Amino acid sequence: MKRSITVLTDVELITCIVQKGNADTIVKAAYEAGAQGSTIHYAQGSGVREKLGILGVAVEAEKEVIQLVVSSEQVDRIFDTMYLAGELDTPGKGFMYVTNIEKAATYIPQEILEKFGLE
Repeated sequence: MKRSITVLTDVELITCIVQKGNADTIVKAAYEAGAQGSTIHYAQGSGVREKLGILGVAVEAEKEVIQLVVSSEQVDRIFDTMYLAGELDTPGKGFMYVTNIEKAATYIPQEILEKFGLE
Protein backbone atom coordinates (compact mmCIF):
# COMPACT_ATOMS: atom_id res chain seq x y z
CA MET A 1 0.00 0.00 0.00
CA LYS A 2 1.37 3.39 -1.01
CA ARG A 3 1.66 5.92 1.79
CA SER A 4 0.76 9.54 1.18
CA ILE A 5 0.25 12.73 3.12
CA THR A 6 -2.98 14.68 2.93
CA VAL A 7 -2.08 18.29 3.65
CA LEU A 8 -4.73 20.65 4.98
CA THR A 9 -4.22 24.32 4.15
CA ASP A 10 -7.54 25.88 5.09
CA VAL A 11 -7.35 25.45 8.86
CA GLU A 12 -6.64 27.81 11.75
CA LEU A 13 -5.70 27.36 15.40
CA ILE A 14 -7.87 28.89 18.11
CA THR A 15 -6.09 29.23 21.46
CA CYS A 16 -8.06 30.21 24.56
CA ILE A 17 -6.43 30.75 27.97
CA VAL A 18 -8.81 30.74 30.93
CA GLN A 19 -8.88 30.28 34.68
CA LYS A 20 -8.54 26.70 35.87
CA GLY A 21 -11.92 24.97 35.88
CA ASN A 22 -13.50 26.96 33.04
CA ALA A 23 -12.34 24.95 30.01
CA ASP A 24 -15.09 22.31 30.00
CA THR A 25 -17.87 24.85 29.48
CA ILE A 26 -15.99 26.54 26.64
CA VAL A 27 -15.08 23.28 24.90
CA LYS A 28 -18.68 22.03 25.10
CA ALA A 29 -19.87 25.24 23.44
CA ALA A 30 -17.18 24.89 20.74
CA TYR A 31 -18.35 21.34 19.96
CA GLU A 32 -21.95 22.54 19.71
CA ALA A 33 -20.75 25.22 17.24
CA GLY A 34 -19.09 22.58 15.03
CA ALA A 35 -15.59 21.98 16.40
CA GLN A 36 -14.42 18.38 16.02
CA GLY A 37 -11.85 18.11 18.80
CA SER A 38 -9.69 20.01 21.23
CA THR A 39 -6.59 19.82 23.33
CA ILE A 40 -6.54 21.16 26.90
CA HIS A 41 -3.39 21.57 28.94
CA TYR A 42 -2.49 23.38 32.11
CA ALA A 43 -0.24 26.38 32.52
CA GLN A 44 0.69 29.01 35.05
CA GLY A 45 0.32 32.69 34.25
CA SER A 46 2.24 35.63 35.63
CA GLY A 47 2.43 39.39 35.30
CA VAL A 48 -1.17 40.37 34.64
CA ARG A 49 -2.48 39.33 38.04
CA GLU A 50 -0.94 42.31 39.82
CA LYS A 51 -2.29 44.81 37.28
CA LEU A 52 -5.82 43.46 37.36
CA GLY A 53 -5.71 43.41 41.16
CA ILE A 54 -6.01 47.19 41.04
CA LEU A 55 -9.47 46.73 39.53
CA GLY A 56 -10.45 44.48 42.42
CA VAL A 57 -10.38 41.33 40.29
CA ALA A 58 -8.59 38.34 41.78
CA VAL A 59 -6.91 36.46 38.92
CA GLU A 60 -5.60 32.98 39.71
CA ALA A 61 -2.19 32.00 38.36
CA GLU A 62 -3.34 28.49 37.33
CA LYS A 63 -4.68 28.40 33.77
CA GLU A 64 -6.23 26.01 31.31
CA VAL A 65 -5.15 26.40 27.70
CA ILE A 66 -7.63 25.19 25.08
CA GLN A 67 -6.45 24.65 21.51
CA LEU A 68 -8.65 23.73 18.55
CA VAL A 69 -7.78 23.35 14.90
CA VAL A 70 -10.81 24.35 12.85
CA SER A 71 -11.54 25.05 9.20
CA SER A 72 -11.16 28.65 8.06
CA GLU A 73 -14.85 28.53 7.20
CA GLN A 74 -15.80 27.79 10.85
CA VAL A 75 -13.26 29.90 12.72
CA ASP A 76 -15.36 33.04 13.28
CA ARG A 77 -18.43 31.14 14.48
CA ILE A 78 -16.46 28.91 16.87
CA PHE A 79 -14.29 31.80 18.13
CA ASP A 80 -17.36 33.95 18.93
CA THR A 81 -19.13 31.02 20.61
CA MET A 82 -16.10 30.25 22.80
CA TYR A 83 -15.65 33.93 23.72
CA LEU A 84 -19.25 34.25 24.87
CA ALA A 85 -19.33 30.85 26.65
CA GLY A 86 -16.18 31.78 28.57
CA GLU A 87 -17.51 35.24 29.41
CA LEU A 88 -14.24 36.71 28.15
CA ASP A 89 -15.87 40.13 28.02
CA THR A 90 -15.43 40.15 31.82
CA PRO A 91 -12.09 41.41 33.24
CA GLY A 92 -9.80 38.60 34.37
CA LYS A 93 -11.75 35.78 32.66
CA GLY A 94 -9.23 35.00 29.95
CA PHE A 95 -7.68 35.70 26.58
CA MET A 96 -8.00 34.08 23.18
CA TYR A 97 -6.51 34.41 19.72
CA VAL A 98 -6.41 32.80 16.28
CA THR A 99 -3.22 31.68 14.51
CA ASN A 100 -3.05 30.94 10.79
CA ILE A 101 -1.70 27.47 10.05
CA GLU A 102 0.34 27.20 6.87
CA LYS A 103 -0.23 23.46 6.60
CA ALA A 104 -1.34 20.58 8.77
CA ALA A 105 -1.60 16.84 8.29
CA THR A 106 -3.36 13.97 9.98
CA TYR A 107 -4.96 10.68 9.02
CA ILE A 108 -8.16 11.16 7.04
CA PRO A 109 -10.19 8.05 6.14
CA GLN A 110 -10.33 7.25 2.40
CA GLU A 111 -14.12 7.59 2.26
CA ILE A 112 -13.89 11.18 3.55
CA LEU A 113 -11.20 12.04 1.00
CA GLU A 114 -13.37 10.60 -1.78
CA LYS A 115 -16.47 12.44 -0.52
CA PHE A 116 -14.71 15.79 -0.83
CA GLY A 117 -12.78 14.91 -3.99
CA LEU A 118 -9.40 14.98 -2.24
CA GLU A 119 -8.20 11.45 -3.05
